[in-house]
Amino acid sequence: MNKIYFDQASTSYPKAPHVTDAMVRYMTQVGANVNRGCYENAYSAEEMVYETREQLCRLFHFEKSKNVIFTNNVTTSLNIILKGLLKPGDHVLVSSMEHNAVMRPLVQLAENGVAFDRIPCRQDGTMITEAVETMIRPNTRAIVTLHASNVCGTQMPLAILGEICHRHGLFFIVDTAQTAGILPIDMEALHIDALAFTGHKGLRGPQGTGGFLVTDELASQMEPLISGGTGSISHTEEIPEFMPDRFEPGTPNLPGIFGLNAALSDLEAGSMQKLYEKELSLTGYFLEKLLELDEKEKHLKIIGKKDLESRCAVVSIQTTEMDMAEAAWQLDDAFHVMTRVGLHCAPSAHKTLGTYPQGTIRFSFGPENTKEEIEEAVLGLKQILERKL
Repeated sequence: MNKIYFDQASTSYPKAPHVTDAMVRYMTQVGANVNRGCYENAYSAEEMVYETREQLCRLFHFEKSKNVIFTNNVTTSLNIILKGLLKPGDHVLVSSMEHNAVMRPLVQLAENGVAFDRIPCRQDGTMITEAVETMIRPNTRAIVTLHASNVCGTQMPLAILGEICHRHGLFFIVDTAQTAGILPIDMEALHIDALAFTGHKGLRGPQGTGGFLVTDELASQMEPLISGGTGSISHTEEIPEFMPDRFEPGTPNLPGIFGLNAALSDLEAGSMQKLYEKELSLTGYFLEKLLELDEKEKHLKIIGKKDLESRCAVVSIQTTEMDMAEAAWQLDDAFHVMTRVGLHCAPSAHKTLGTYPQGTIRFSFGPENTKEEIEEAVLGLKQILERKL
């Protein structure tokens, strides 16, 4: 039996069609660093990096490619943004559904005088938006939120939050780990000041790629978290003031950026809307089958939204009369269905959803998954819950 990969929220698999070839081409035919060499291969690598910045600008409706900063992942991006911006005495608002990529930096910063409050969300993960403006203080600097939950797929109301930030003069910082390459995101229309992305999930690029796009206004108020050689103004030991060098010290992951460029090219050549519709169709089919199973067996519970409105292709369940780690192991061992079980690096979200500390079994789908794979997974769950193994 073939393996069934339902852990797309962790990392996409398989990757976009031309990613591997692009990475191999860099390593076998280019090989040079950027901003360091005055020869053809170095210029070729620099051109590819520039082109990839332009691709990301087009994807997120952003105008300044020099303000596209490459990092290793969305977590690094969020650390650079939050620790570069926030100072003792500042206050920020976050959703109660946040991943630890936001919460751990904020808890660190809180030890040095930065305060934060969690905007309450309902037990299906939807935000209580009417609470937001009542929580803004005179010293509030920003609202920070993920776009969609990595636990249950529920989307946050970016349009509403962006408008509130615009009206109150707050920075709007968005974590798109679960939505970049899946949902359309218009930074200008949504008043987003900094957008953090990762390359290895919805963009279907390689691990070790990511970055952020940042407005001039926010960038001017950020101190670099990391400093070092950039290949530019090498006569001075001061950090460059210009972008992107100010936030891009050291050698970038060039094989990864070549792979990310190929993934973005594949995305541009196709239809992001069709990919999302495919993933949402699989989600709807899975929820339908789970509800049928729940009615018969009464041994599982769907966590979060049970419909397809304002959500991504992430579904969490609990097995109410069976250890979830055991159930997930049996799904893999006997039915070759790969999922993720536990707290998914998001304890705040699980507390909101009422699933802390036990966590959930998470199923997450990508465009390469099929309805037949959904049926195999549901059949496996049914047999496991019936204790037939």
